[in-house]
Amino acid sequence: MKFLKRFFDAQRKHFSEKGRFARLYPFFESIETIFFAPADVTAHGPHVRDSLDVKRFMTLVLVALFPHLVFGIYNAGYQSHLASGLSLNFLPVFFKGMWIVLPLVIVTYVVGFFWEIVFAVVRRHHISEGLFVTCMLFPLTLPPTLPLWQAAVGISFGIVIGKEVFGGTGRNFLNPALTGRAFIFFAYPARMSGDAVWTVISGAKAAAVDAFSGATPLAVASLAEKGVGVQTALSQAGYSITKLFAGLYPGSIGATSTLLCITGAVFLILLGLASYRIILGGVLGILSAGLVLNLFATDASLPWLALNPFYHLLMGGSAFGLAYMATDPVTAPDMPRSKWIYGFAIGVLTILIRVFNPAFVEGIMLAILFMNLFSPLLDHFEVKAVLRKRVPNV
Repeated sequence: MKFLKRFFDAQRKHFSEKGRFARLYPFFESIETIFFAPADVTAHGPHVRDSLDVKRFMTLVLVALFPHLVFGIYNAGYQSHLASGLSLNFLPVFFKGMWIVLPLVIVTYVVGFFWEIVFAVVRRHHISEGLFVTCMLFPLTLPPTLPLWQAAVGISFGIVIGKEVFGGTGRNFLNPALTGRAFIFFAYPARMSGDAVWTVISGAKAAAVDAFSGATPLAVASLAEKGVGVQTALSQAGYSITKLFAGLYPGSIGATSTLLCITGAVFLILLGLASYRIILGGVLGILSAGLVLNLFATDASLPWLALNPFYHLLMGGSAFGLAYMATDPVTAPDMPRSKWIYGFAIGVLTILIRVFNPAFVEGIMLAILFMNLFSPLLDHFEVKAVLRKRVPNV
């Protein structure tokens, strides 16, 4: 580490105000602070000291997301080998998953850093550490078959249009990773929906891909016929509660495992990085909306209406969205009661979109983006309510 410290100290002069590469100082600073604390400190008081700065905040979120990446690599390889009739031994499956997933992650980070550096140089500000989390969340929400160029387009849209045009990190009102995914979803729907996009077929069965059905649990549920319960359809398709909870089924790369989502959510809550109010509010919203819809279920009604609400938490990206997307500190409300309302509304909207709009069976993505728009309004009304209760000065 001393060698690295001497290296950065020797190179800093070239990126200082009068150096040859002064305009690239944000890039130099972003690389240096990966290894060391920022060299810039405040010279005058008052000083506010906290052991948790932005970089450590984002690093801990990455720690919570890393198991999702590892699981996503294994699951992508497992589903590919299973559909292709290849060996299911751990190492071949894991290496296949790395071949599928890592290019998406690398392209996302390269393109994401390119745009972040461009805007940092033009605006002469530091590169935001939030980019590391955005570029990890984005590929975890994608199908493993997405072309690399579309992943590049998606993260470009998410960072440039979803964040930088509003002034960068801290000023955006939409979650950048979800903004990029939504753009890809609507711009290239054939690559983001359907049964075939969730599994990479290779080997001898690649030519017979049309005969393969890799339906996700949400797809199975949405296609359940009247008179046949969704739970029955899921069971017939091999999706038991245990399998849904573990997440070893076709779906987004890193968003299928409810077990990992719960573990990551608890980790972030205990460290004070995620709001338990938003997460529990989302869970209550999903369960409440599901129970209310159960009251209207009949034999002739939509099969979704009679579905046990707990299945909504286990299927798709509900748990992942509540744990990592809805709790984004920039786009979520800051006031305590607003967080409960925000989370509850996301849960309710997720169920309503899934049940009554089969074109968007996931639901959680649109629900979070929609509530991002109302987040400042929720804080505004709560602040006004608190101020009205204050005793006026006399």
